[in-house]
Amino acid sequence: QVQLVESGGGLVQPGGSLRLSCAAAGFTFSAYAMNWYRQTPGKEREWVAGITRTGGSTNYADSVKGRFTISRDNAKNTVYLQMNSLKLEDTAVYYCQTAVLRTYWGQGTRVTVSS
Repeated sequence: QVQLVESGGGLVQPGGSLRLSCAAAGFTFSAYAMNWYRQTPGKEREWVAGITRTGGSTNYADSVKGRFTISRDNAKNTVYLQMNSLKLEDTAVYYCQTAVLRTYWGQGTRVTVSS
């Protein structure tokens, strides 16, 4: 079955960087677009970035544009989110997502930006 496993979260100071990874299994990874979302307590899950199946096109939420970079390695069935210049408001649980007949989510990885 479809599995998405995020990793790479942690505690970082404002201005710091983290790289999140999402390892995918159970479907033809290279055939599907991938997305990163994030969620903070009491708020709806927010779309952060998306990448087409080949990686040829990417899109970002205005709140992260110029700071975050989404990429993928189809040989490794993995999508990444490089997060630079992190801000306090980037604190959230980050999820990867894809739609293979239906929407699938990973379990999330927590990112805490704090001084």
